[in-house]
Amino acid sequence: MVERSELPAPVEGLVLTHFLTVRDVARSRAFYADVFGGTVVLDENPAIVKVANTWIIMNPGGGPTPDKPDVTLTAPEPGDPVSAFMNVRVADIATFYRAATARGAEFLTEPIDRKAELRCYMRDPDGHLIEVGQATGMLEGVYADPPATSG
Repeated sequence: MVERSELPAPVEGLVLTHFLTVRDVARSRAFYADVFGGTVVLDENPAIVKVANTWIIMNPGGGPTPDKPDVTLTAPEPGDPVSAFMNVRVADIATFYRAATARGAEFLTEPIDRKAELRCYMRDPDGHLIEVGQATGMLEGVYADPPATSG
């Protein structure tokens, strides 16, 4: 039996978790536990890994259910557009980058200085995009340039 305090089950108010549709629950569970130093709370049905002050919930995809009648869950395919991603804030991005790389994480680039922050992106085993960033300039009122507008 898992202690309530280890589960995303608040006594009052709410808690925000992140659900991922994955192809291989064991592989994804190990990735989030190893790379992010998470604690495995439940192995499966669903898998839950507590990472810092949040929970990542993982289950295989599937078709509609009574509570989501027109929704099918699938893991992303290579080349799929991205509409949402996890954003992880770290105290020391260089240390995190080295440790995560040593544990098998693959980043799109090394950390890049974006004025307001240092940041880089990685993908989990299913291709979910994860931003990793460290606040730098924003702590002193320096923010990133606004996105270019087309038109």
